[in-house]
Amino acid sequence: MVFAQTENVKPLTIGEIRTLKSKILNEERILNIYLPQNFDKTKSYPIIYLLDGSMNEDFIHVTGLVQFFNQMYSMPETIVVGIANIDRKRDFTFHTDLKDLQKDYPTTGHSDKFIDFLEKELKPYVESQFKTTDKYLFGQSLGGLLATEILLKKPEMFNNYFIISPSLWWDDESLLKQANLLLSKIPDTKKFIYVSVGKGEHKVMVKDAQDLFDVLKKSNKKNWAVEYKMMDLDNHATILHRSLYEGLVKMFPYKEPK
Repeated sequence: MVFAQTENVKPLTIGEIRTLKSKILNEERILNIYLPQNFDKTKSYPIIYLLDGSMNEDFIHVTGLVQFFNQMYSMPETIVVGIANIDRKRDFTFHTDLKDLQKDYPTTGHSDKFIDFLEKELKPYVESQFKTTDKYLFGQSLGGLLATEILLKKPEMFNNYFIISPSLWWDDESLLKQANLLLSKIPDTKKFIYVSVGKGEHKVMVKDAQDLFDVLKKSNKKNWAVEYKMMDLDNHATILHRSLYEGLVKMFPYKEPK
């Protein structure tokens, strides 16, 4: 039996794809933007900036989590800006003099430019297009390294940091070694910081994530809520979705409907 129903087919849209021309990076960057179902351009929304935000990376499953938390938990409607990658090894790592890393990562060492792009081009662009409230940064692995670098060097860029399995081994753990000093210079303004790692990850990854949590806690910022979660069932490949879920539960606990 043939059904002549093609005239009823239309695209399923959950947001927009925009292209931002970056002078700082000297390239065009794709932004995948999830808009809440009842999006109203006159209203203000929290914004999640998602590293590794290509369509074939973390954009779709993270927007699904956000929609679920809006539906079932106390999370407000939130916009997600997925930043699609061109060269994450270039963008998410700072300079290293270690020869083996230079060999394995030939384009490495330009996180300073990418952070400039986020601060001076991407955020102002997004804030010119949407009314915004809280700003989140989600990063895993090398993205977690970048998120940690921003937290320690330009903390005012975001209110909430989700740092999953950060690659703090980079450059012989130099960022972790500077963390105390950098934290001593940071103002104590309200933040939520969630650090997580999988039990099945490399032991250096596990140790570094725990060390980051410890140094953040010991910095004694009264206005910082710092959370840590060891994911017992996860390795480096599987951790992100379940871990973000656990972090969002900390921020937006379930409330029984009245």
